Amino acid sequence: MSKLVPPHGGKGLVCCLLEGKALEDEKKKAEGLKKIEISSRAKGDLIMMGIGGFSPLNGFMTKENWKSVVEKMTLADGTFWPVPVTLDVSAADAKEMKVGQEIALVRNGELMATMKVEDIYEMDEAAKKWECELVFKGEGPDSEKFWEVALEDHPGVKMVMAQKEFNVGGTVKVLSQGEFPTKFPGVYLTPAQLRAKMDEREWANVAALQLRNPMHRSHEYLCKIGVEVCDGVVIHSLVGNLKPGDIPAEVRVKCIDKLVEKYFVPENVIQAGYPLDMRYAGPREALLHATFRQNYGINQQIVGRDHAGVGDFYGMFEAQQIFDKIPQPAEEGKRLLCKPMKIDWTFYCKKCDGMASMRTCPHSKEDRVILSGTKLRKMLSEGAEVPDHFGREEVLDILREYYSGLTNKVEIKMQRAASGSTM
Repeated sequence: MSKLVPPHGGKGLVCCLLEGKALEDEKKKAEGLKKIEISSRAKGDLIMMGIGGFSPLNGFMTKENWKSVVEKMTLADGTFWPVPVTLDVSAADAKEMKVGQEIALVRNGELMATMKVEDIYEMDEAAKKWECELVFKGEGPDSEKFWEVALEDHPGVKMVMAQKEFNVGGTVKVLSQGEFPTKFPGVYLTPAQLRAKMDEREWANVAALQLRNPMHRSHEYLCKIGVEVCDGVVIHSLVGNLKPGDIPAEVRVKCIDKLVEKYFVPENVIQAGYPLDMRYAGPREALLHATFRQNYGINQQIVGRDHAGVGDFYGMFEAQQIFDKIPQPAEEGKRLLCKPMKIDWTFYCKKCDGMASMRTCPHSKEDRVILSGTKLRKMLSEGAEVPDHFGREEVLDILREYYSGLTNKVEIKMQRAASGSTM
């Protein structure tokens, strides 16, 4: 009997992925359907609906659900959900569709899913801006001049504003997991597969470390705090698309493998990957991470400084504070059951002679090595020397090799927190 937290939504794992004869029959039917080219983000969302990662969602959101999620962080039926999951289509395609019709969803020539259209709704500029202001606008200094900087500097806002003129909502039948099972064998795991691994180890209290950067010493420290107080930790990496300048998943996976091999008790950690694109929605994305991680069997999410943030759009601990403000539906199955493990700003302190946090270290900023994925990427991309205690040498060797092979380098902008200027 599993001791893990139940999936979100109270309906068990809702998996839209077809298999066997049902899959073959649906693929044949899809040949005769109107085909819609979807974005990379929508592809990742579809796969998550396929494997149960987005339970209880079984399709892209109708206008009623989209509006409720943006405004209240709940689906129309009251189930907690923090971020819109929508499918955009052009005005020309929308004009040729009608409610009740079935369509095929395609990404770069690959048939990903079929969908039964339940709603078609316009997304004019005002609607897109409304979504951006409620989902992406935080409390950092960049948000004081949000529309002056967001269209240039916030990848999530740019993504929404670039969407086509209409959204289409409806249930899906997912026909592919894309390249992820073959590209990341043993790392890309469905919720059912990860739950089975944790059940084998008889874990009940499990923490997740969210990663989109290679693990530096702060990540390692956060992970080890989780190992100390839980049955185990899942190092859960995003293996979908990131913004330019971020480090590809294949490189990050190699780094984690090396760290686990050299610096962890392997029985207490599991490395896993999930197929989403990053939205960079800061606090709201921290809630999304916790929501789908509950589906993976995880009941605690490590939340440190500027979780899922970008630039200076969010307060340093806004992603922790938002967990105290979310709706609490009366029905337990509709509530978010994955809780935050809130950890203060961490760093290496020369006087403490080890990793520490603002809660444990009494020394000055001058005694500290400020650790940040952005700062590490900037140093490596510019060929600068990485300070002692920033990262493990075995990991830095992998990253230096990656950067030495790059021909086109992207300028990395420093956040205030990454530089340590706000400490």
